[in-house]
Formats: sequence, structure tokens, C-alpha cells
Amino acid sequence: MNRRRVLTLAVGVVAMALASACGGGSGQTITVVIAEYSKDHTKPFWQGLAEQYAKQSNVKVDLRVIDWNSIDQQVSTMIQNNQRPDILNLNSFSSYAKDGLLYPATDVLSPKTRDDFLEPFLRGGEYQGALYGFPILSSARAFFYNKDLLAKAGVAGPPKTWDEFVETAKKIQATGAIGYALPLGPEEAQAEWAIWMWNNGGEWKAADAWTINSDKNVQTLSFLGDLANKQKVTQVNPGKTNRTDGAFQLFKDGKVGMVMGFSPLAAQLDKEGKVSYGVAEMPTNTGKSVTLGVEDYLMAFKKKDNQDAVKKFLDLYYQPENITRWITAEGFLPVTKSGLQQMSGNAKLKPYLDALPTARLAPTTDPAWDRVKVDVQQTIGLAVQPGGNPKEVLDQLQKNAQAAGGR
Repeated sequence: MNRRRVLTLAVGVVAMALASACGGGSGQTITVVIAEYSKDHTKPFWQGLAEQYAKQSNVKVDLRVIDWNSIDQQVSTMIQNNQRPDILNLNSFSSYAKDGLLYPATDVLSPKTRDDFLEPFLRGGEYQGALYGFPILSSARAFFYNKDLLAKAGVAGPPKTWDEFVETAKKIQATGAIGYALPLGPEEAQAEWAIWMWNNGGEWKAADAWTINSDKNVQTLSFLGDLANKQKVTQVNPGKTNRTDGAFQLFKDGKVGMVMGFSPLAAQLDKEGKVSYGVAEMPTNTGKSVTLGVEDYLMAFKKKDNQDAVKKFLDLYYQPENITRWITAEGFLPVTKSGLQQMSGNAKLKPYLDALPTARLAPTTDPAWDRVKVDVQQTIGLAVQPGGNPKEVLDQLQKNAQAAGGR
């Protein structure tokens, strides 16, 4: 073998080693876990993005799209088994940041991407002053009502107070339809609960202390239990009913008069064209209506030699044409300045965009929230079962929250 050939081989070996060390070489795979927001759009979008990324970077993507009913448990199992993904989409992040598992935004997002985020969502993704939960989309809840069922029940318009809400639900129930669809099953019980809680003056926390079992919250959960068991104006078994395939489906089928929804539900109703519906503020017991704002996140886990590959994937998703195309298809609200500019002219989104600035957020920046959220999802429905005890349920949730790291 001549000297020139030896030198050429040596240079080739060094180049391959450098490529591998930079995390962008051939043969590398990153795992991306995404929550399923819809059957129609989620997997096709992310599959297409993964294919585009693989062509550009020569890095393969192990894409896993997981439904909301099981994603928390599956992700927890991944973390416990030391099989954490490279990139994760979820609605909580701070416990992973506290444990030192995540990259801060300065390590994996370009300055251009970071500067495009809307300020409220930047704050919602911070832990100890650094951004770890990268905003992926947002939404605001609204009160949906079936116009035809309200008219049949002799009700002129949507209820504004809790007393009006109960009377409206009773009148709808008397026509043979369901008054209100109450989803306190494991999919997203914490969201349904938060809206009712806030509209009775309750809170998750006061300063740094958890207040889940406050007198106001016991009163609220008792009110929800009474809807199911005394007034009997909800669907059967609300404590185990999920939002998407339970409450939303009942509303889309025209079987229920009222439900709490969001812009993707409106998009589905418009597409199907079977239900004449209206959107209003939440009924309140305090005189001032409050709604829930939701911010979901992407986060990047620290793993050997994955930083460059992760950064390239995130910057690809956050290109304005990509993130806005997906959020628009799913019917959600923007988290970036460029997205807000593109979507602000959509009249269908106006009620939700108007509600977003004053919407309340869950305490996602508290590392204990990850556990509290799952605990609420799994247990709060017990309080509205026949014979359920709201105070006992909330007392246990309070105890568990304090044990998870709060006070």
C-alpha cells in the first residue's frame, strides 16, 4: 500500500470519527415522542417532518405517536427504564428540568427560534429562569352549546351563572337529551376540574402552598357530584368519561346540550356540519368568568452525542411555515409571533384568540405538577361516582401534592 493511499484512508477515518462525534453522522437515530392530537393530522405531519429531516441531516427518526390516554404512563416507563426519548411532546416538563435531564433552550434552539416565541409562553416554559419547555401550541377553552337543543328546551341563550347552568341542564335533560357532558376520566380531568374550580374562586395553590382541598374546592367538587347524582343532568359515569371519545363525541352526535371545548372541536363540528352550535364564556359562580389556557411543550433530553441532531430537528419544526401549518391543521392557537401574524385574520379563531391573553394556566412550572396532574387525572373522577366523597378525594390529592414536593 503506497503512502498516498495510507494518507487517504487515514483522512477518511478521521472524517468519519468527527462526523460521529458531532452527532450528525450516518447511522444515528433520534427518538421523537409526540402526543396524538388528532387521527387526521398528527401522525401525517410529523412523519413528513421526520422524512424531511432525515434527508437533510442523514439522521433517522424513530417517531412514536402516542394517544393522550396513555402517554403519561408510557413516558414515565421510558424514563424509569433509562430509555428516555431525544425529543418529547407533553403538557408538563418541570420535573424533568429539576432532575437535570433536559437541555435549556440556549443549547438546542437557534436565537431566531427563541426570539419568535410569544412572551407569555416563554414564561410558561421556564424553570428557575431558564427555558426548558419549548412552546409547541396553545389553546383556550370555551363553553359550547347546541343551539337546537337549547331552543327545544325553551332556553333563549347560554347560561352565564351556575344557577342558570343547572336550570338549563335540567330543561335540556327533560327533552330526552343530556344536559351537560362532564369528562372527569383520565384523559384530561385536570383541565375540566380547573375551569370549574376557578369559576368558584378556588385555586391550585396560594403562593407556594397547595390548596387543592380548600373549602371552595370541596364545594365545587360537590357541585359536580350533584350534577351527576342528584340533578342527573350528565352522561352516565362521568368519572370515567374521557374528553375526546366521550364528551366531545356526544356533543358532535347531537346528544348533549353543553360541553367545554376548544378550537379543534369547533373545526370538527364545522367539517361534519351536523350540529348547530354556539360558543360562549364559561358559566361562573363568582361574577367574572374564567377560562383555561393550555400550553403544550417540546423538550429535549440530554443524551450522549445527540445535541446537534436534536437542535437541527427542533429548528426544522420551528420554521414558521412548518409550525404554523401544523397548528392550523389541528385547529390550535399560535405560540410564535410569526404564527400570530398569519392566524390573526381567521374569524373562526377570534373567540379563542380573544380569550387567550386573560386565560389562566395550570402551575406547570412547579416540578410537582407532573405528578399532581396524573394523580388528578386518575382519581378525581371517584368523587362524582355514586357514593363518592369529594372531601376525601381532595384531601388525598392535597396530601400527595405535598409529598411530591410542594407545601
